[in-house]
Amino acid sequence: MNALVRTALAGALLLSATDQVRAEPLNSVEDLGAALSKCWTPPAGIKNSFVTLRFGFRGNGTLMGPPQPTAINVTGDAAQRKAFVAAATDALQGCTPLEFSKTLADEIAGNVFTLQYRSAE
Repeated sequence: MNALVRTALAGALLLSATDQVRAEPLNSVEDLGAALSKCWTPPAGIKNSFVTLRFGFRGNGTLMGPPQPTAINVTGDAAQRKAFVAAATDALQGCTPLEFSKTLADEIAGNVFTLQYRSAE
């Protein structure tokens, strides 16, 4: 089940979106992925890059701790790499707390997720 949840979450993350996270409780992993994608805006000028973050949620929608980068591939210099990783980490942390339905909270609480944040190109 954990692999299925992680796969669905990763598949639901879009490259970029600017809408606010919705106010009603999230009911599915797809809803969670869509909500997280709305918080991600790739840094300008960085292309062909990604960072994968590892994290977990509590049932109350908060992160279990700071997201941890597990894979980083950022084009450019050290400052661009640092900016990209910080943008992804800030996007995830800034998106929480989220409001989960009881069913979703029970399903995902305590699980470890990995999510890849990609540049626009």
